[in-house]
Amino acid sequence: MKSEYFEIDRVIEDLSRNYAAPCTTTWFKVSDNKRPSVEEYRKKVVEFMKHFEHTLSNYYPENAQKGQLTDYVKRDLQKAIYSINIGNDKEVERRYKYYVDYA
Repeated sequence: MKSEYFEIDRVIEDLSRNYAAPCTTTWFKVSDNKRPSVEEYRKKVVEFMKHFEHTLSNYYPENAQKGQLTDYVKRDLQKAIYSINIGNDKEVERRYKYYVDYA
């Protein structure tokens, strides 16, 4: 881990729990889909996770450091997305189960 990106590491660690999964649950509520499959739920979480990459691409200054940061984040984000896709993100799995069981 690069110490200068410590804050970004924390954001990526908490991104599914604090942003992507809550947005996904809300998306399914607004779409009136009370019983998405686990694969649909994970896919939507991943879509919201990718919003973070878009934010970095559009709102950080254009310079050499941005390129280094973007590469760093893409690698960590891909690891987090992989974990979601294979069902290893406990928070995503918990929120999915709670939503389909109690929606």
